[in-house]
Amino acid sequence: MAPVVIAHRGASGSCPENTLAAFRRAAALGAPMVELDVQLTRDGEVVVIHDVTLERTTDGHGRVCDRTLAEIARLDAGGWFGPAFRGERVPTLAQVLAAVAVAVNVELKPHGEEGLEQRGLDVVEAAGALGRVVFSSFDPTSLVRLRQASAAAEIAVLVGDGPLPEALRLAERVAARALHLRNDRVTPPALAMIAPAGLPVRAWTVNDAAEFHRLAIAGVIGVFTDHPERFLLG
Repeated sequence: MAPVVIAHRGASGSCPENTLAAFRRAAALGAPMVELDVQLTRDGEVVVIHDVTLERTTDGHGRVCDRTLAEIARLDAGGWFGPAFRGERVPTLAQVLAAVAVAVNVELKPHGEEGLEQRGLDVVEAAGALGRVVFSSFDPTSLVRLRQASAAAEIAVLVGDGPLPEALRLAERVAARALHLRNDRVTPPALAMIAPAGLPVRAWTVNDAAEFHRLAIAGVIGVFTDHPERFLLG
């Protein structure tokens, strides 16, 4: 079976990342799943943005957690990508869940503040979307908090450079249902180590057809990509 194509920060190769334009484009292309990043504003709202600071993907400045939702909502989150996207805004998680009906990987990105896990869970449950959301994070504490808050939430452990045995121990601790492994770490020895845990693997982030094919043969169940159109329209 071919891996599920997961639009990384939406169709971020052709639209400004983590915007409604990117998520709608991914859904229109037929992507069955999108990935996004969430943080808390100063007033405790869950917004969809990757970086700790606003400079790279908006015309604002400073830390996301130091700004209120009203302040962030006024920022242009599309002009940096191209003139056609000027006026795109930083969406809330609730807005994304309302805008697209596909599965969503919500990556939790806490930056020292507490409450992101519970607030994110609250938003997902209020939208009736718990059944189509996978929560992931590089932060072990964040995943532990999420599991403490919900026995039903689906969790995946994100793995970058860290030791794989440590990730597997965390996965067991939080009853994770998958590992999200950086694509170059999807190797036969790694898969052999993961196999006894019975955890499926999704790989990130892949934009090359040959690499996608390699991962499909390896048996990953999903591939994160900035260019979903490359693997959905061919």
